[in-house]
Amino acid sequence: MQKILKLNPVSYVNGTIFLPGSKSISNRVLLLASISCGTTYINNLLDSEDTQYMLHALKKIGIYYSLSNNNKVCCIKGNIQSFKVKNPISLFLGNAGTAIRPLLSIFSLYKNEVILTGNNRMNERPIKDLVDALRQGGAIIQYKNNSGYPPICTKGGFKGGVIILNGSISSQFLTSLLIISPLSSKDTTILIKGNLVSKPYIDITLNLMKNFGIEITHDSYSIFYIKSNQKYKTPGKYSIEGDASSASYFLAAPAIKGESVKVIGIDKKSIQGDVKFANILEKMGVIIQWGDDFIISRKGELNAIDLDMNDIPDAAMTIAVLALFAKGTTTIRNIYNWRVKETDRLSAMSNELKKVGANIKTGTDFISITPPKFIKFAQINTYNDHRIAMCFSLLCLSSVGVEISNPNCVVKTYPEYFKDFLHICKF
Repeated sequence: MQKILKLNPVSYVNGTIFLPGSKSISNRVLLLASISCGTTYINNLLDSEDTQYMLHALKKIGIYYSLSNNNKVCCIKGNIQSFKVKNPISLFLGNAGTAIRPLLSIFSLYKNEVILTGNNRMNERPIKDLVDALRQGGAIIQYKNNSGYPPICTKGGFKGGVIILNGSISSQFLTSLLIISPLSSKDTTILIKGNLVSKPYIDITLNLMKNFGIEITHDSYSIFYIKSNQKYKTPGKYSIEGDASSASYFLAAPAIKGESVKVIGIDKKSIQGDVKFANILEKMGVIIQWGDDFIISRKGELNAIDLDMNDIPDAAMTIAVLALFAKGTTTIRNIYNWRVKETDRLSAMSNELKKVGANIKTGTDFISITPPKFIKFAQINTYNDHRIAMCFSLLCLSSVGVEISNPNCVVKTYPEYFKDFLHICKF
């Protein structure tokens, strides 16, 4: 029987949240530390399902690491030789896109036989554009079941060269290529076909690679130039920022009911694009205060917006729920890649927003939300998608509360989410 979490109506929110480490940064840093010369000490590592899948995979191929008792501090010894797997292996990576995609690329550098697979949803998420790009560089990759989707088997062979990559589906494909190209035997030029989605996530990748000793040049995100035969070098210590996507729920909450919430772990210097969520809240009328390693959100007059949110698709989901409490119709544009995430988020968000009475219009890459006069009580289907569970928790700030089905799906990125959220809720 599926678990249901009932969140009763909340009078107001107030308090301080210490953000868990960023998922996007955590899995990138684990991987970069593994292929670097030297030992890296990682602080504020995210302890979640996605990072555990990465750690299990690294352990299986012989990467040595140790974790603190709370799993938030990791000492990892880099060893690129571990990725030259001698015997055929299979790695199960759940629904962790930040694990399966870069691992496919790194294993494609060396002669081996590695099968990468995941849960049912992962095996429905497209990976063809990345495979096509790796094959252009000489990689030998086979689909095990359905063409264009995991599970996949790589036998190595990637050498670099001129590669054309479709950038319109996922920025993780480019991230994967950028990470391995400095290790290839030939200089690599990556030409982006179409519009590159989620550019801020590429900025995260480039920033982290620089921390590990590799700099990459590009022409306005359309052409990337990477020198071959380089080596990653550990920075020694690396402290991971708080997760800006997860901050969005706490920053949005006082916009609905007040009073104020302070999130600690991010600020204007953050390398994560989702920190711009606070700027969008300001455009909607929320009062935002920036500080050194924190952001404070306070209630203002909440007005609808019409924005292109291609850069921050995860945080855009929080805006979709916040729209239920805003004056006017909110339109979120250029979000086609919602359809290829943990679920088809465009369909899922439309279905669940309609349940509570909203008037919804959707197209290939947009959603418009006109709030109802009165929000209806509903049981929200989360589609096993952590972000849907977290953003719809905000409905308890209405007068009717909400029920969340399968709340445990938040373990993917934020196992303690509901505990932390209820900590700031005042009944």
